[in-house]
Amino acid sequence: MAGENNSRAGVVRIWRNARLATLAEALPGLGIVEDGAIAVQGGRILYAGPEAEMPAALGQNAEIIDCEGRWITPGLIDCHTHLIHAGNRANEFEMRLAGATYEEVAKAGGGIVSSVKSLRAASEDELVAQSLPRLDALIAEGVTSVEIKSGYGLDLENEKKSLRAARRLGDERAVTIRTTFLGAHALPPEAKGDKDAFIDLVAKEILPAVAADGLADAVDGFCEGIAFSPEQMARVFDVAKAVSLPVKLHADQLSNLHGAELAARYGALSADHLEYTDEAGAVAMAKAGTVATILPGAYYFIRETRKPPIGLFRQHGVKMAVATDNNPGTSPLTSLLLTMNMAATLFGLTVEECLAGVTREAARALGLLEQTGTLEAGKSADLAIWDIERPAELVYRMGFNPLHARIWRGQ
Repeated sequence: MAGENNSRAGVVRIWRNARLATLAEALPGLGIVEDGAIAVQGGRILYAGPEAEMPAALGQNAEIIDCEGRWITPGLIDCHTHLIHAGNRANEFEMRLAGATYEEVAKAGGGIVSSVKSLRAASEDELVAQSLPRLDALIAEGVTSVEIKSGYGLDLENEKKSLRAARRLGDERAVTIRTTFLGAHALPPEAKGDKDAFIDLVAKEILPAVAADGLADAVDGFCEGIAFSPEQMARVFDVAKAVSLPVKLHADQLSNLHGAELAARYGALSADHLEYTDEAGAVAMAKAGTVATILPGAYYFIRETRKPPIGLFRQHGVKMAVATDNNPGTSPLTSLLLTMNMAATLFGLTVEECLAGVTREAARALGLLEQTGTLEAGKSADLAIWDIERPAELVYRMGFNPLHARIWRGQ
């Protein structure tokens, strides 16, 4: 297959007779083009727009694919996942259904610590094997780029193992993988409750080693009362800045520690969750260009009642991405299509906001907007072709996948 791809790399392919939702910012709404065409060569888009305006020279000796009136969107992007994990926590789900509190679950050996134990016991090969079905579920819905966080290793050896496994998923499948170091996720058992000492370990030893090995594309942390304070996260972010890695932050999910403002102060690519973010946080994010990543799966799964301040984000012009937050404890979700439906029904996002949230704004949240996320000349030919009558169907349907074809880098 690889040989065939290489031998055809110079061929111009044209998808014609299509309706395009380009998501180009220069166009209104979804950037819709009726009677559209996309020309691709060498994995890049040469042209995306009205078929009648496509340069005639592109059609000479081109391979033509008739889309028969189908819709084409950018390939979908899941910009917040914890896809690399071992085992599952269905037993904890059962305990909570029976009335157990989070504290009782934790005392019984559950919570993030349970996932840490499972990941440490798994080999790198086992992590790859267990994570591939989750990745395949996303790919089957037109996903072409996925962010994967570490954070269940919580020591140097196992954090590196997680990030290597994440990178290997990109070798196993035709998909773009971005890795994020989430060492400041939770306290491992051996830390014995000493958060400051653990943050020192993360900032001074683990993060520099991960960066030196080129295993991470960004640095994240969990800023929350049950995790780490803004001051502790700032120490990690200072080191990230020193090693030239962009930052992201799990912020304001369970309380308002002003994590959104902290993220904005460091020019974070995104701040994620944000249920308790206030207006000052929204203003700071808007000024910094920090994307708000909305994660309805966790909100739904843990039966949260506080919704993220979507109105404030709209009012101040904060860009919004939407992601699955796939993880074993609070969002075992592997459908970006269902995630869009949740974002619309639970949080009131519009169809346009949902679709932009899993394409253009998700790319922005990963620092990839120059490469992908819209259908525009010069960008990676990452496309999803749909058997739908209108784009709203991608948000409206539940448990139904209308994907006709998925194109990654022109193939």
